[in-house]
Amino acid sequence: MFTVVCVVALGASLLTFFSGFGLGTLLLPAFAAFFPVDAAIAMTAVVHFSNNIFKLILVGRKADLKVAARFGLPAIAASFIGAKALLLLTALPELSRYGLWDRTFHVTWVNLVIAGLMLAFAALEAFPSMAGKSFDRKHLPLGGVLSGFFGGLSGHQGAFRSAFLMRCGLDQQTFVATGVVVACLVDATRLTVYASRASSAMVAGNVLLIAAAMASAFLGAWLGARLIKKVKLRTLQILVSCLLALFAACLAAGLV
Repeated sequence: MFTVVCVVALGASLLTFFSGFGLGTLLLPAFAAFFPVDAAIAMTAVVHFSNNIFKLILVGRKADLKVAARFGLPAIAASFIGAKALLLLTALPELSRYGLWDRTFHVTWVNLVIAGLMLAFAALEAFPSMAGKSFDRKHLPLGGVLSGFFGGLSGHQGAFRSAFLMRCGLDQQTFVATGVVVACLVDATRLTVYASRASSAMVAGNVLLIAAAMASAFLGAWLGARLIKKVKLRTLQILVSCLLALFAACLAAGLV
């Protein structure tokens, strides 16, 4: 398990440079394969937050704080609600159970919802015709609400954040830096909510694993920045999308 998570974290961080997918989108399945989905989301959030803090140190000074405030303040409130919604989903009774291969599998609300979001956001990130939408800057607060809510619920905040920040007239460095500031705010908020539940004990009990995943993600980012330019390889995007869809189907069916 330790090796698998570290390899996936390194590979996921590296893939973000040329697959078009975010770190959280690719890392969540690695944790969810070994832990309950709510704990996997919390663990992914820790790695995601640490990675964004690293980016914040590097580029944060270039952020547009006015845009970050208009987008980020609603995102903070919505991420709190989204994280609370995740905790409510985990408390719901299972939908059904069934036997297969001499084992019992459980279908739960939280797994179904997270699997559905994984499918939806994988499609948004993989297909330009779906992900290429942008919105006027007057809609920034709405974008913050959407990005923050889904960030708190499942960690999928990047697609909406990019779509709404794209039309703000920011240069590339300011766009990236402003997005990093908002991501840090959302991650910090949802982690405080996750810490109130049992999943936080599972996170605390796997500190070494999470630390190793962080180090692997940093290494992947370092390698990616030096080996390649951030370009999207269409075949790789489709392959990753298919793998994410397969994992989401297994998660929804209770197989993982």
